[in-house]
Amino acid sequence: MEIKITVLPGDGIGPEVMAEGIKLLGAIAGKYSHKLSLDYGLIGASAIARTGSALPEETLKMCLASKAVLLAAVGDPKYDDPAVPVHPEDGLLALRKGLGVFANLRPVVVFPALVDNTTLKPEVIRGSDILFVRELTGGLYFGKPKRRWQTKKGRKAVDSLIYSEEEIERLLRVAFELARSRRKKLTSVDKANVLLSSRLWREIAGEIASEYPDVKLEHMLVDSCALKLVQTPTYFDVIATENMFGDILTDEAAVLAGSMGMLPSASLSSVPDGSSPAFGLYEPVHGSAPAIAGQNIANPIATILTVALMLRYSFGLYREAEEIEEAIRHVLEEGYRTPDIMAPGKTEVGTREMGEFVRKEVLS
Repeated sequence: MEIKITVLPGDGIGPEVMAEGIKLLGAIAGKYSHKLSLDYGLIGASAIARTGSALPEETLKMCLASKAVLLAAVGDPKYDDPAVPVHPEDGLLALRKGLGVFANLRPVVVFPALVDNTTLKPEVIRGSDILFVRELTGGLYFGKPKRRWQTKKGRKAVDSLIYSEEEIERLLRVAFELARSRRKKLTSVDKANVLLSSRLWREIAGEIASEYPDVKLEHMLVDSCALKLVQTPTYFDVIATENMFGDILTDEAAVLAGSMGMLPSASLSSVPDGSSPAFGLYEPVHGSAPAIAGQNIANPIATILTVALMLRYSFGLYREAEEIEEAIRHVLEEGYRTPDIMAPGKTEVGTREMGEFVRKEVLS
C-alpha cells in the first residue's frame, strides 16, 4: 500500500517528536513492504515567521492532496500577546476547518505499566479505556458573531455557541458507530440544564439512539462527567460531546494516562470502516512545549500512538497499528521512561532513545 501523507512538524518540540514518529512509520512500512510518500509543510509559528500566515495556502493544498495529515504541535510564547494579529493556533483551527475533519477521536488508555504514575489510586484507574469523540469544527471556537469592542463603560467581548442539527447528528453517528464496535455504551455529555444548544444536542442524541438499539445511550451533564472521570473512569466507554467541553474533558483525562505525552488523537472527516478508510488529521494531544524544545526530553509516545491511529483509520492497516501499540506496551513494561513519566526504579531515556526502543520492538 502507498502511505501518502503530509507531515507538519510545527513548533517547539514538534520537530523532535515528529522525527521519531516518522522513523517508526518508516520501520513499519519497511517491515510490511508499504511505500511511503511524504510531503512536508509549514504551520503555526514556523509558518508565520516564513510566510506571515499561520496556515499558508500551499500547506492546505498539500494536505488536501494527501490521504492523511500528520501534525506534531503548534505554539510559541512570542505570539501569546492578544494584540498580535496572527497566532499559531489560528493555523490549527483553519486547518481543521479547511480539511472538514469534524470528529476528533481521543483515546485515553491506561497502560498497566503506568498505573502508579498518577496522583490517582491505581485501583481507581486500572483498566480505564475511554474513547472521546469531540465535535471539532463548530461551537464557541467557530461561532459568529465573535468580536471584542470598547464601550463607554469598558471593554466587552462575545463568542457565539452555535450548533446546527447537521453538525450534531454527524458527530453523534460517528460516536454511535464507534461505540457499537467497542463495549456498546455511549455517554453523551452536555449542559442541557442551562444551554439551549445542549438541549438540542440531547434531543438529537435521543432520536438517533433508536437506530442503534444495541448501544446503551446515557446523557450526562458536563460537570458531572468531569467529576466521574476522576472518581470512576472505568465507568466510561465512548464519550461524545461538543467542541469546548471535549477540549477541557480530554485534557483532564490526561491525568489517567500519566502524562499528556501519552495521548494521541485523530480528527476524521467521516465514519471509518474497513471498506472505506477515512481522511484524517492526526496529532498528539500535547502542545508545543517550547520550554523543553531541543533538549531530547520530550515524550514521543503520543506521536507514535498517533501514527498507529493514522494507519488504522486512514489506511485500514489494523495489524500494523496493533503492533505499534503492543511495542509501546512492552517498552514500558521493560521500565523505560521519558522524564514526564519517570518513576523510582525505572530507566530514564530521552526522546530519541524512546523512539529507538519502540522501533526495535516493532522490528523484533
